[in-house]
Amino acid sequence: MPTLRSDHMHTATGSSSSTYCCCCCCCSCSSSSRASSIWKAYPRGSSAMVMPHAASELEGVLLGMGNPLLDILAVVEPAILEKYGLKLNNAILAEEKHLPLYQELAEKYDAEYIAGGATQNTIRVAQWMLQVPGATSYIGCIGKDKFGEEMKKSCTAFGVNVRYYENESTPTGTCGVLVVGGERSLVANLSAANCYKSEHLKRPEIWTLVEKAKFMYISGFFLSVSPESIMLVAKHAAEKGKVFGMNLAVTFICEFYTQPLLEALAYADYIFGNETEARTFAKVQGWGTEDVEEIALKISALPKACGTHKRITVITQGSDASVVADDGKVSKFPVVKIPSEKIVDTNGAGDAFVGGFLSQLVQGRDVVECMRAGHYAASVIIQESGCKYPEKPNFE
Repeated sequence: MPTLRSDHMHTATGSSSSTYCCCCCCCSCSSSSRASSIWKAYPRGSSAMVMPHAASELEGVLLGMGNPLLDILAVVEPAILEKYGLKLNNAILAEEKHLPLYQELAEKYDAEYIAGGATQNTIRVAQWMLQVPGATSYIGCIGKDKFGEEMKKSCTAFGVNVRYYENESTPTGTCGVLVVGGERSLVANLSAANCYKSEHLKRPEIWTLVEKAKFMYISGFFLSVSPESIMLVAKHAAEKGKVFGMNLAVTFICEFYTQPLLEALAYADYIFGNETEARTFAKVQGWGTEDVEEIALKISALPKACGTHKRITVITQGSDASVVADDGKVSKFPVVKIPSEKIVDTNGAGDAFVGGFLSQLVQGRDVVECMRAGHYAASVIIQESGCKYPEKPNFE
């Protein structure tokens, strides 16, 4: 089966070494559907918006939708990887042979339970960076069980406004996070996360989160769960002049969900990914290049459904400089270098990067500042076990 680094999982922007980083053709919308009264859009094609910084005006500003999983994280010996046929710096969906793993992690190791899933991680990190309770919201599907309740309590405690769809017949999804020498192997058992339905999104009490948000972010892997939900949010963003961001998510989506991915990306104002995903996307599109800078430019130039905002593409490259394609030009941003002895766990580094980036974007900061925040957030996460962070960020 294909391996993946997806919304069901957690992204890392590269592999460990002596140091590690974390890191168009448009049609116009009607002028009446542009920015709401609490923020002022830059002229058409600009990369950012000016937003008030008052806490009340940031409430509900960022919405994420994806696949919530409860991480079961444990530092293990290499033998358990061999036992279950796992590899470091890899992520897979659980097969039947992997199912005993979760109980083994819980019983034989000092396992930690952490609210996870890539988009949920991104939203949690953005919330942490913003330090404004309720600035972010998150939608996904969990089981009506103990794990689901624990995840709900965890995210709520972080200040995220979570509105889960609770499935009574399917357990909350889990992800085994096996850590060896700071590197991780992920095994996701999606369960309830795979059961999200657009009917939940359409409920008035849920759709109000969409109406209130000015920025929306969804990983491409949600295409395998509820493409209709993605398109509902994407089209709403276009109609109302809001900002919509997506992540390429995983090579598997680029290869086998090509058409729905392209349909969703047509609405994306910000597209994120890593170098492996970008090259796979380029290969599938027949672009005949593996040059990340060229690929970023081509992604930015893909047809766009709405011209209210120009498209910016951000590609991370592990410990190498991240690439940003903006307005037909490429910029490179050095990453935060962390000595290898300080690296605890690379799990969630890529998720954290996007969270840091979005935390500044929603405040109207420019791309330079967004990138700085993204790299900062990722550098913090890799010095913790799992996607965790100190009480407050030290970002100025």
